[in-house]
Amino acid sequence: MKAVPAWLSYSLLRVLMFAVPLGVLLALQLEWWLAALVAAVIGLCLSYIFLRKPRENVARDLYAARHPATEPVHPDAESEDAALDRLDRARDEQAGREG
Repeated sequence: MKAVPAWLSYSLLRVLMFAVPLGVLLALQLEWWLAALVAAVIGLCLSYIFLRKPRENVARDLYAARHPATEPVHPDAESEDAALDRLDRARDEQAGREG
């Protein structure tokens, strides 16, 4: 079975840490905008305290995606290298005929 990506599990946990307090505050019949604001602050605090490990995993995955171990090969790089090699060989052959 394939593992759930770190960003997906982290995002779902963050949404839950907002949605649960929001539901509770709305059930207590607070104004919707005040309940949303308080739920956002509560969710931020809870995720900061309890989601350190998932947050670090997401950061590690983002870093790995932005800094690959090997340089990506541009699609035209091989054809450009081949053209330069042919040009060098032609110059060497011409220099060999003249000299």
